[in-house]
Amino acid sequence: MAVLGVDGWRGRWVGALLEGRSVTLLDLADVPAVLAVPDVELIGIDMPIGLSDDGPRTCDIEARRRLGRAGSSVFPAPLRVVLACADYPTACEESRRASGKALSVQTWNLVPAIRALDDALGDEPAEHVREVHPELAFRALDDRVESPKASARGLAQRLRALQPVMDVLDALAVAPPGVPVVDALDACAAAWSARRQADGRDECVGNGAVDSRGRPMRICW
Repeated sequence: MAVLGVDGWRGRWVGALLEGRSVTLLDLADVPAVLAVPDVELIGIDMPIGLSDDGPRTCDIEARRRLGRAGSSVFPAPLRVVLACADYPTACEESRRASGKALSVQTWNLVPAIRALDDALGDEPAEHVREVHPELAFRALDDRVESPKASARGLAQRLRALQPVMDVLDALAVAPPGVPVVDALDACAAAWSARRQADGRDECVGNGAVDSRGRPMRICW
C-alpha cells in the first residue's frame, strides 16, 4: 500500500504519494484533502502535531542538535495556547505567560497550518498521521546533504539522496504546475520517512511525552 509525504506550500500542501519506487506529486488544497487521499497506509507531514503547554519540545531540541548547522530549519513549535490567538501580539503575550518566551515570526506564520491540522485530526489521536522533518530524512539518506536546499548544490545533493529510493526525476517531470522543486523534494523526503515508519524501521527524537490531546511530541524519519 502507498504512503504519503506532505509539505506545506503557501497555504496549500504538496503531497508525494509513494508506492514502491513510484512517486506521484500532488497539489492538495487543504488538510481535509490531505487526509482524503485514498489507499494510504501512513501519512508523514512536515508540521508540528503534538504541542507543549509550557515550554520547548524535547524533539525540537534533539532535532536541532542532530542537524548541527542545519538545525535552524527546525522552528520551535508553538505552545498549544497560541492556536487560539487571533494575532501575533496576543500570541507573543500568551507564549510569554506560559513559557517566559515570545513567539518568533517564523513560527507564527506556521500557526494557521498547524491549527488547520490540529482541527482536522480531531480529538482521537490519529496514529496514521505522523510528524516528520525532511532534513532529518535527507541526512539519514545521505550524510553529504549539507548545503541550503534553495542552492544549486543543495538541490543536487537532495536529488542524489532520493534517487536510490524512488523515481524522483520522473515525478518532478510531471509535477503539478507551479509546485516549487524544494517543496516537492521535501514532500518526497517525508514520504520516505512515512515508508520507513510503516515498515517499522523508523528512528525518532523526543522523550515519549504526549500533549494535552494525547498526541505524541516526537519527530520521526
